[in-house]
Amino acid sequence: MMKDFILFIAEIINTLHDLIFAFSRSMGWNFTDKDLHLWVFGIVGILAFFVVNKVFKYLAQYSITAISFIYTFTVVLVVVFAIEIQQGITGRGNMEFHDAVISIWGFVLFFAIYLGLRGVLYFIKKLFRKIRS
Repeated sequence: MMKDFILFIAEIINTLHDLIFAFSRSMGWNFTDKDLHLWVFGIVGILAFFVVNKVFKYLAQYSITAISFIYTFTVVLVVVFAIEIQQGITGRGNMEFHDAVISIWGFVLFFAIYLGLRGVLYFIKKLFRKIRS
C-alpha cells in the first residue's frame, strides 16, 4: 500500500512536471529542467512562506505551543516517510503506509498526553492561587 501511495504521488508530480515543461515550451521559454526547478520551487516556496508566516503570526498571539506542534509534526512526518521509503529501498523492514500512520498517531497521542498534563498543572496552579488569596 505504501509503495502504491508513493507511486501515485510520483505520478502526480511527474504529470505536473510535464505540464509545466510543455507550457514553458509553448510560451517559447527554453528552460532546462534545472531552470524549472528554480522557478517552480522558488514561486511555490515563497507563496507557502507567506501563508505559513501569516498563520504563525496569528497563532503566536495565542500560543507558541501551536507553532511548535506544527513544526514538530512536519519534522515527524518527513522523518516517518523517509524511514518508510528507506525500508522499501533497502528491504530492511516493511514499507507500509499503515506503519507511517501509526507512527504519526504515536506523536499525536503523546502530544495530547502532554497537553492534558499541562492543563492539569494549570488548573492546580490556579486552584493554589485561589486558596492563597
